[in-house]
Amino acid sequence: MKKTTLSIILLAILSGFIEAQKISEWRPENRTGVSAETGLMKSWPAAGPTLLWSTLDLSKGFSSPSFGASTIYITGNTGANGAKDILYALNMEGKILWQTEMGRAWTGSSPESRATPTVEGNRIYTCSGFGDLACIDATTGKMIWSYKASELNKGTFGAWGIAESLLVDGNKIYFSPGGPETMTIALNKTTGALLWKSASLNDKPGYVSPILVNYAGKKMIINVSLGHTFAVDASNGEILWKVSHGQSDPKWDFIKCTTPLFKEGMVYVTGGYDTGGVMIRIADDGRNANVVWTDSNLDNHHGGVVLIDGYIYGSNWINNNNGNWCCIEWKTGKKMWEEHWNTKGSIISAEGMLYLYEEKNGNVGLLKVNPEKFELVSSFKVTQGSSGPFWAHPVIHNGVLYIRHTNALMAYNIKAK
Repeated sequence: MKKTTLSIILLAILSGFIEAQKISEWRPENRTGVSAETGLMKSWPAAGPTLLWSTLDLSKGFSSPSFGASTIYITGNTGANGAKDILYALNMEGKILWQTEMGRAWTGSSPESRATPTVEGNRIYTCSGFGDLACIDATTGKMIWSYKASELNKGTFGAWGIAESLLVDGNKIYFSPGGPETMTIALNKTTGALLWKSASLNDKPGYVSPILVNYAGKKMIINVSLGHTFAVDASNGEILWKVSHGQSDPKWDFIKCTTPLFKEGMVYVTGGYDTGGVMIRIADDGRNANVVWTDSNLDNHHGGVVLIDGYIYGSNWINNNNGNWCCIEWKTGKKMWEEHWNTKGSIISAEGMLYLYEEKNGNVGLLKVNPEKFELVSSFKVTQGSSGPFWAHPVIHNGVLYIRHTNALMAYNIKAK
């Protein structure tokens, strides 16, 4: 065989392997909420984009979908005593292919499933509301391994259980049980074996999915507990730095739900309930961090924030039933604008547009990215799904906008013609 032919074959095999190993996870790309999708509509018809399909066959949940090559994965739960969280596999027309119990569900306040599955190749990594981790075959739905991470590591819980979407890194996955024994653990993603444990911060885990960054010659897992923002060395579990959120009201914990933003050694963290946001600078050696500025405008509840061209966009918390949409400057925290549109909710971005999904009535808005003003272009209202808040974050995949409401998943065509 000619060398050129062999090279072509090897390249094709390698390309296929790389494609198969792409990770689909919480708030793409790389947990920023800023999608890499292109060729999307810049305005919608008055009734909204075309609904390609919908299903009402899921059990209730707040998780977003993630994707395999030709399959959609999403979670729900059985909603009864002894409840189990369930992983669903759907085809690209919304038909359920299989479902698998993946762990014990949270049965306290807001028990619906909330952790988005992480898909890599032919494996899916899930986390239940009670801190049970699982690796599931993406084709068959069969359990490959499971690990009661919170229970086995003396993990503790806030009032709403666990909402962490698992982070995959090489041969490892990470999870934060919190509590008196450890803050973060690493497992072998192939076997589920424990690789390392960090020290404890004597703190409960937040309702946050962490980010993985490279800075100061270190790979850091940056996460938010109910009392701290902290970084763990991904190689060995050493806690590199921590920054306290301050003292909480002794009657209740801080409620931290928003995945941090990172850029060039700076970490932005925000939380609702008038706790505000902070910008943290990591030291040049990666072993310390300090607060650069604080902000009281964009205290995001649980809808996420996005960073675009030096500005942060999201919604703030006025109370549990109300909030405004905001833009602040990354460098200083300066408020650029604050606008009331329905109420607070979740936000993602793609190709210079913002997608808002307000949580009270299910209105979906399309905005131009503009730090000077709130510039609404189009909107429509979601009408499917059983009663409950509209808390799932939207996802764009292959020109389709996926919106979840409790037991419903809807797929809208937003590809430009």
